[in-house]
Amino acid sequence: MTDFERLLHADGPNPEHAAALELYGRFVGDWDAGITAHGADGTKHTAPGEIHFGWVLEGRAVQDVWIIPRPAGSSAFPIAGNWYGTTLRVYDPTISAWRISWSDPARSVFRHQIGRPRGEDIVQEGTTEAGDLTRWSFVEITDDSFRWLGEVKPAAATDWRLVVDVRARRRKR
Repeated sequence: MTDFERLLHADGPNPEHAAALELYGRFVGDWDAGITAHGADGTKHTAPGEIHFGWVLEGRAVQDVWIIPRPAGSSAFPIAGNWYGTTLRVYDPTISAWRISWSDPARSVFRHQIGRPRGEDIVQEGTTEAGDLTRWSFVEITDDSFRWLGEVKPAAATDWRLVVDVRARRRKR
């Protein structure tokens, strides 16, 4: 392991805010996913994917990698595009919430959100560069599965529109 890897990765949550850190910490591990992209015109496209979560930065943050792979030479996944991006989720005790940054450099997609528990779910809210509202939610969470919903609400709209629906299952250890 290089010094970078050793200094980035952590074995578990930092004890200072361990209870709050478990909001996302419960996802640490490897997941297989089925992704459904929903077009504004009602079309749907599905693809397999994978998600990997880990503790980082002295256990003060959770980082993940989301991938919708495509075979070499195939076209991009319709509507949502191919993903090879990472999220850094950092608990901020000054606001009792999580500051979230998603980066997908291949697609030049960058999002900043605030995440909080909402009942049994986790809801992250932010805006796009164009000013549209975004809402990403973890729902139907169990020890071995979760559902992730990616929604958008254009500035002039009154309703949220589902863009991506991910159903993830933890890989057997």
